[in-house]
Amino acid sequence: MASVVEYKGLKAGYYCGYCESPEGKASCGMWAHSMTVQDYQDLIDRGWRRSGTYVYKPVMNQTCCPQYTIRCHPLQFQPSKSHKKVLKKMLKFLAKGEISKDNCEDEPMDSTMEDAVAGDFALINKLDIKCDLKTLSSDLKGSIESEEKKKEKNLKKEGSKELIHPQAIEEKLGSGEPSHSIKVHIGPKPGKGADLSKPPCRKAKEMRKERKRLKLMQQNAAGAFEGFQAQGQPASLLPKAKSNQPKSLEDLIFESLPENASHKLEVRVVRSSPPSPQFKATFQESYQVYKRYQMVIHKDPPDKPTVSQFTRFLCSSPLEAEHPANGPECGYGSFHQQYWLDGKIIAVGVIDILPYCVSSVYLYYDPDYSFLSLGVYSALREIAFTRQLHEKTSQLSYYYMGFYIHSCPKMRYKGQYRPSDLLCPETYVWVPIEQCLPSLDNSKYCRFNQDPQAVDEGRCKDLDRVRVFHRRAAMPYGVYKNHQEDPSEEATVLEYANLVGQKCSERMLLFRQ
Repeated sequence: MASVVEYKGLKAGYYCGYCESPEGKASCGMWAHSMTVQDYQDLIDRGWRRSGTYVYKPVMNQTCCPQYTIRCHPLQFQPSKSHKKVLKKMLKFLAKGEISKDNCEDEPMDSTMEDAVAGDFALINKLDIKCDLKTLSSDLKGSIESEEKKKEKNLKKEGSKELIHPQAIEEKLGSGEPSHSIKVHIGPKPGKGADLSKPPCRKAKEMRKERKRLKLMQQNAAGAFEGFQAQGQPASLLPKAKSNQPKSLEDLIFESLPENASHKLEVRVVRSSPPSPQFKATFQESYQVYKRYQMVIHKDPPDKPTVSQFTRFLCSSPLEAEHPANGPECGYGSFHQQYWLDGKIIAVGVIDILPYCVSSVYLYYDPDYSFLSLGVYSALREIAFTRQLHEKTSQLSYYYMGFYIHSCPKMRYKGQYRPSDLLCPETYVWVPIEQCLPSLDNSKYCRFNQDPQAVDEGRCKDLDRVRVFHRRAAMPYGVYKNHQEDPSEEATVLEYANLVGQKCSERMLLFRQ
């Protein structure tokens, strides 16, 4: 079994949906009549990507919006606060039917990096660690009170009208609020000075220091009580240790629901190419969800998302279905991951399962469920799915999210799934995204490999070894060229071979008429 491709060359000067430039995009492409999963894995590791059976590669230094291949490391992935918020929102909806007040009609995955950063300050008035002064040792308590007395004396020397009371300190620490903002204020005379009855504005850095200080206090207190226990103090008098172990992604996704849960969510993986019986049975329902999604979210006219367009775009695939003994139970190839809520499809994630990764192709969902942030939720489910596949197939350990487009702020959301890497467009090595972002802030096209001597090790080194399919026969290009008189033929084959790399060019069959 060999891949058969028909190289179409450069396509430049066409419309870009990211920056809306009428003629800014440039890419090279080929039709894939059939393709092995290993060949496609190697192609996406050189910046290629498929849309249906068309496989294309942006010309990075020419296109208006450079698209960098991005992959996430699921085995090291830890959900951020904003990711946890989405997962908890789903659990609340399933358990109690609660609908979040901050539901948004926009596409869920189109959040910006700035939104994720802002989420880290959502707990600005809450302390991660609560510390009860009464549970501290007397020495520790004394040190805190003496520290506050010093502050009180300093304030009096400065003529401040603010008075600090030890009992207020104790009450405040017991409530888990920052101790250095505990002040009993004497109200200002009307019309004079700031309103001291209101707390002063505090910087995030100051708050982080406060949380760290209280955490250290708690740890010191725990150490002191361990000493008391060793001397025979009963364990019942000791404070309960707080577990700081973060919940895993699976814990958050598969948290048990009550027996009387309001809703039931089921995720089914069905093979889309060649279509499985389950895929055929749900085709119409799945298509209707896609049609509504395109019309509501992407504002397509009703006659645009046709059955043939849906089939060509999201159902047809050049990937051959493969079931090796050491592969995943479902095999390799193209699939639809269907999200069933109470017996009906509300979202579909289109994915490819390849030797080293799960590659996300597309997501569409019922716009009525936009409030569930299904774009983010499905990405987290696909990361968890990759981890599940890794348990059976150890080399399958990456989650490819398609293209990262830094020059389009709306498309930076993929950078929130970390740790992740971007593919260097010149040497095809993976570079951690943190190292790439400063360069991308300065220039939309960047070479990420910092070694100026490094070259593309996978480039074509021997054109004569490129495999060609001509007149129903496979042959090396060295034989084929002897029967050709077209002077442009060699340049075209060389361009193709450099783009796909020597390995793929020797395995795949390049169709020539």
